[in-house]
Order: sequence, then structure tokens, then C-alpha cells
Amino acid sequence: MTSEKISRATIGLFYGTSTCYTEMAAEKIRGVLGESMVDMFNIADTPIIEAQFYDFLIMGIPTWDYGELQEDWEEIWEEIEDLDLAHKKVALYGLGDQVGYPEWFLDAMGYLRQKLAAQGAEFCGYWPNQGYEYEASQALTEDKQFFVGLALDEENEFDKSEERIQAWCQQVLQEFGLT
Repeated sequence: MTSEKISRATIGLFYGTSTCYTEMAAEKIRGVLGESMVDMFNIADTPIIEAQFYDFLIMGIPTWDYGELQEDWEEIWEEIEDLDLAHKKVALYGLGDQVGYPEWFLDAMGYLRQKLAAQGAEFCGYWPNQGYEYEASQALTEDKQFFVGLALDEENEFDKSEERIQAWCQQVLQEFGLT
């Protein structure tokens, strides 16, 4: 009997998407970090338990309507409680609409951070909240100076996403200790 070792990339990137924008952001992130460095998973197709096999995680979540979870994340929300993320470094990115839903900008990213924190995750990749126009967000750090992850608004600031992703990826690599 032979045992096969599964070859995995260093970083597991998990995302949920309905309109493909979160997936497109995931592809851009993987492009910057390098395809050999990142295994990418749509949570609609891959059990979230797979996240446990990575020491470094990136998770992407869009916020829907009035601060709601995207449907794929909502579907597996309770399964997150089965994860052991102790000693796992996690960076988040979120998509939202700061003009159409300024009172709930990136709320789902904040909810995901709370859920993962309860499972022992160590977070990095916080992103300055300057340069955005919104009224409220559940995705802010306690001091309200940073988002708990990369903030993207493909609806209103598509032209800024590329530069933000580039800078954030370099930051995350450093904070993961992979530079």
C-alpha cells in the first residue's frame, strides 16, 4: 500500500461569489502572489474544512444588500464553527458598494472576521479606511482606523482595485512572513 502526499500551495484562498467580482479579485490576488503560491477555492464547490490544511489563508466575501452575507457563505456559515484555525494566519478581502449601501459597507467581511476569530485565527492584512466614502461598516477595527481586510468597491471604484490589490498583496506576504 502506498501513501500519496497531496501537494498544496503555501496559501489557501477561499471565496464566495454570486456575480463573479469576488472571484475576479481572487484571480488578481493569485496573479500577484503567484499561481504556484496560491490554491484557489470557490466555497460553493469546495468544503470549507479544506481551509485547515493551510497555515496561511486568504478569504474573500462580498456584502449583499443591507449588510447581508453572500449566499454561498450563508450556506456554510455554521460549518465554520467546525474549523480549527489556531495558529493559522488569515487575511480577508471584501467587496461592497459604498455609494448604494453606505450604511453597510463591507459588513459581511466584519462578520466573517468575528466568526473566524472564534475559531482561533490570527489576522493580518488590515487596510486603511482613508479614501473611501461610506457611513458605517462592521468591517472596521476597534479604533475605526482600518478595515479588517482589503476593501474593494468594484461598483464605484473599479479603477482603484488593481493598485489596491498590488499593495495589499505585498503587505500580506510580509505579514505572513513569506517575503
